[in-house]
Amino acid sequence: MDLYVAAVDIGTTGSKGTIFNLEGQPLGSAYREYTCTYPKPGWVEQDPDLLVQSAMDALKEAVEKSAVPTESIKAVSLSAQRSCGIFLDENENLLRPMISWQDNRTPVEVAEIAEKIDPAEYYKKTGYPNSTTWLLSKMMWVRKNEPDVWDRTSRIVQMHDYFLKALGADDYYCDLNDVGYFGVFDSVNAVWDKELMDLFDLDESLLPVPAPSGMLAGKVTAESATLCGLKEGTIIAVGAGDQCAGSLGAGVIGKGTVSVSMGTAGAVAAFLDKPFRDPNGAGLITNHTMPQHWLLEAYQAAAAGVYRWFRDEIAALEKSESESNGQNYYALMDERIEAVPTGSKGLLLMPYYAGAATPRYDSDARGVLLGMTFAHDRACMARAYMEGITLDMKDMLSSIERSGVEIKDIRILGGPTKSAIWNQIQADVYNTPVSTLEVEDATLLGAAIMAAYAAGLFKSLQEGADKMVRIQKTYHPVAENVKVYADLYEIFCNSYEGLSEKGVFENIARLQTIY
Repeated sequence: MDLYVAAVDIGTTGSKGTIFNLEGQPLGSAYREYTCTYPKPGWVEQDPDLLVQSAMDALKEAVEKSAVPTESIKAVSLSAQRSCGIFLDENENLLRPMISWQDNRTPVEVAEIAEKIDPAEYYKKTGYPNSTTWLLSKMMWVRKNEPDVWDRTSRIVQMHDYFLKALGADDYYCDLNDVGYFGVFDSVNAVWDKELMDLFDLDESLLPVPAPSGMLAGKVTAESATLCGLKEGTIIAVGAGDQCAGSLGAGVIGKGTVSVSMGTAGAVAAFLDKPFRDPNGAGLITNHTMPQHWLLEAYQAAAAGVYRWFRDEIAALEKSESESNGQNYYALMDERIEAVPTGSKGLLLMPYYAGAATPRYDSDARGVLLGMTFAHDRACMARAYMEGITLDMKDMLSSIERSGVEIKDIRILGGPTKSAIWNQIQADVYNTPVSTLEVEDATLLGAAIMAAYAAGLFKSLQEGADKMVRIQKTYHPVAENVKVYADLYEIFCNSYEGLSEKGVFENIARLQTIY
């Protein structure tokens, strides 16, 4: 009998379910889209129950589309957006909307963390630079600003843990990659850091149970089976945070291999075979899905989500045109972008729509379109958006190289890999060959590998990656384009530094707080 596994990815703007065979081929997929809410500038929230429902619906449709017998689907696992705070009472009821990883409401709390522990020491302990993104500052914010919620909080979990529990997991299990985003975890020894827990008055009972990826977490209940389409009793495997799952699904399982992912956010993950700390304190050190291995990560708070914003807010005419003609909007824009010269006629985007993350960590940074003239049109702007997002990704890769970690093999992931022109822009901006994958949804493939491992279908996660991950196409840098982008990157860095050092970002961010 042929065997299969189920995978779910719960992202920031949508959930997807897919059924895979053991060769890594997707047999049925479905997607559900949803939105975030923005109560104030810098605040980002979501309804986790809506996300659970969307993921269940997507998985059920994927099972139906695959047409495989449910008894042949041996396990299910998950990839999910990370660093999202879900506050539950003693009856596991939701107390407030989930605070997103994109949320930047906590600069005051970040300053308080720095007062309690030197940032260099904090980084040495956790592998995370002190930032508004991690959950420590968000827990502190709720404790200070919503004391009624804090007093009733019995458990604080993440999206991964919340969904597995909804499927039927025995407890709120948090994979070792996700758990680091609480900001009080020792990634080297894979335990809560007792000194930090005491320093910030946190108890382990408040947080989920740390667990390795691929561990058996429980079995799908009868109630959940009706919602997700799987058979009651299907194995539930501990999954991983989205970029960690994506690195496994991209085959980032050896030295020199790096994944570059553009989803709503952007992320870079480089393989590490030993504990490490970035000497510049910029990169994140997280646990790999494979035990006793790690990732040097960098992240961008907004990536393809910025390009999607351009579609919805600026390119409404092209969006309407594509809908009228039955054409894919992104394919239409690719045609128009291809007519624009490299460098977008000197137009530069700084894509800080949700602040600047690695390596700058500036929550005050804001999006900037620099160099506009009457010679520029929406096609120029569209290309500038692609290029600016990619230049920010280069910022992260440069940071990784400065840390001493070698980059030899770049695997590119995410929706933008459907665009051949954007793939070529990445090769040219990074000045390194980049490869797409046969399964572009690497986060889902990573979840499938973890599910198969939990079901005993592979002896190790590495074996699963070796058998299920395949390269599709490699793009090589074009020398004349590389030179243009090297110049543009220098302008990009200088522009950030000028706006930051002169207080422009800080003052704009302060002005926005009155709305």
